[in-house]
Amino acid sequence: MNLFERVKQIIISPKTEWQTIDSEDTPAQELLFKYLLVLALIPAAATFIGYGIMGTSYGKIIQIEGSISFGIRQGIISYASTIFAVYLASWVIGFLAPSFGSEKNFGRAFTLVVYSYTPSLVAGVVLIFPALAFIQMVAGIYGLYILYLGLKPMMKTPEDKQPIYFLISLLVIIMVSIAISAIFAAIFVTKYVM
Repeated sequence: MNLFERVKQIIISPKTEWQTIDSEDTPAQELLFKYLLVLALIPAAATFIGYGIMGTSYGKIIQIEGSISFGIRQGIISYASTIFAVYLASWVIGFLAPSFGSEKNFGRAFTLVVYSYTPSLVAGVVLIFPALAFIQMVAGIYGLYILYLGLKPMMKTPEDKQPIYFLISLLVIIMVSIAISAIFAAIFVTKYVM
């Protein structure tokens, strides 16, 4: 698996790329170390630069001055919460698979979630300017489309069950991401300068 080619193909032609991914047998550990941990560095590093060096302003209400220690905390929160959220969401989506006539397989669920996060992770580069975070959110919405397309080939989801399995998976990803981010934010106790 070539990292750059996979990123390009899953973003540009996800339906075709899911067919390729389905025919591969990439172990979850390899996907973790050679794909997720690498791509998760993009938003983490951008967050460090954005909050640690650049600082940001959200109008006259919130002013965040650049602080290396704040940037490090935010970068760590970004990196760790991404990894844990992907892992936990994969586990839940895999666990729920039989309820939707799908294959219960953590490795395939992990592959599904990891590749679905790709647009958001790549777009994380905009976090160099934290006020542009909405661009990453838009990329995340596209990632949900990639998730939808991947349910059938990766989880062997019947077409009639795909919409509801997608909606449940969407809720799982949102709830897990919010919970994990909140936990890491509480652990690292972020503070804002107003």
